[in-house]
Formats: sequence, C-alpha cells, structure tokens
Amino acid sequence: MTAPIGILAALHDEIADLLARMGPGAQRRTLGMRDYYVGALSGRPCVVVLARVGKVAAAATAVTLIREFDVSCVLFAGLAGGIANEVRVGDVVIAETLVQHDLDARPLFPRHEVPLLGRSRFATDAGLNEVLARCATDFLDKDLARQVSTVTRERFGIMRPTLHRGEIASGDQFIGSAEVARRLTEDLPATLCVEMEGAAVAQICHEYGVPCAVLRTVSDRADGAAPVDFKAFLHEVASFYSAGIIGRFISAV
Repeated sequence: MTAPIGILAALHDEIADLLARMGPGAQRRTLGMRDYYVGALSGRPCVVVLARVGKVAAAATAVTLIREFDVSCVLFAGLAGGIANEVRVGDVVIAETLVQHDLDARPLFPRHEVPLLGRSRFATDAGLNEVLARCATDFLDKDLARQVSTVTRERFGIMRPTLHRGEIASGDQFIGSAEVARRLTEDLPATLCVEMEGAAVAQICHEYGVPCAVLRTVSDRADGAAPVDFKAFLHEVASFYSAGIIGRFISAV
C-alpha cells in the first residue's frame, strides 16, 4: 500500500476544501487534541490535519504524522508576512531553507543554531519543491483569476502575483512592526517572508529523514505598512490558493 502524504496547516480555512474533498469516507483519529483525517485525495492516500499556530504545535503534529501514520512526505501550507522588498501580498513563497529567527542560545551556541544539531538552517526536499513550483505557477496562471474575483484581487492589491523560492524565517512572534522587520532583515538578509511554523516542521522532518515542503501565501507586509483584513484574506483569497495548489500537488507528486 502506498504511504500517505501528510498535509498540515495552522488555520482551518487552509485545509477546509481538502477535508470537503475527502468526503464522509475519511476516517478521523484524535491524537494529542488534534483530529487527523485519513482518506484519499485525487486517488492518493492522504492524512490532513489542523496543526494550530506556532512552532511547538507544528512540531508535535509533524511527529505524529511521521510516527503514527508513516507518511511518505510532509507538506505544510499557510500564510506568511512578506519581508523581502520584492515579495508582495498575493505572492507565493516556496521554502528551500528555513531558519528560526527567534532562536538564540548564545553564548552556548551561535545565534539561530539549533542546540546539539549543529545547524541553523533546514533544507526542504528539492524534488517536492520542483513539483510544488509547477503547481503554484499553474494555479497563478490558470486558476487564480477564475476563482478569485477581480474586485477581491483589487481590494487586496493582488495584480500580478509572483512565485518566489528561497529562505523563510519562522518564530513564535507575529511580525507587524517596521522596526522589527528591519532588524530581522539585517540579521537574516536572505529571508523572503516570515511565519510561525515552517522551520519547526523542517527540523522534525530532518531528524526523521522524511521529505518535506513548505508553501506560503503572502497575506501582508510584515512591516505593517499596508494592513490587511487577515480573516477576510484567509477566507476570500488564501483558501483558494491552498486548495488549488495542494490539489494539483497531490495529483502530480
């Protein structure tokens, strides 16, 4: 039997469409106060779960996916705040490496380095990233304008969304200040966007030897320069991104 794909997200809207597609035949297992839905998407065995917000929640969920469900790979999808100048609202970022921007065990270990692992950055799987990039590009080119109305895209300033690939920084902190964003950029100049879970998932997958990928939709600029109605963006825009890109990914991987 083919090992399932593990899919997790921090917020319900990011997996709601996937759960609906799995239908009533999906089996639910509750472990560690989380509901894991076991079923099929596009004919592929999958386990879909709401991890909740933050690095601890994401790490605990990733461990369970690996140990209890023996997933073949792990995909985390969710929102992020743009940090790099070229990253705008509505863009998609695929992580090639991830780092914890708030990890600082100095003077015992260098800043950002995970104690006793001897590294600060964790790479995602190159093969999965290639598939994910094709799926994201196809969604942006072919489906976005059809699924998200012009009025909605104009309201959020989404005109020509772009795919980016590179480094994502994670931390248990919502970045919404220009000064904090500036310091983060100085400390980690390669950072494209910031979020609160991806690096923890990547670390767990590294330790267990399981391929992983991290997909982010940019919901705002992390400097707070142009505030966005987060809940509205999640429901009216990001949910379509997640469903469209992940749906293609499952069929292609």
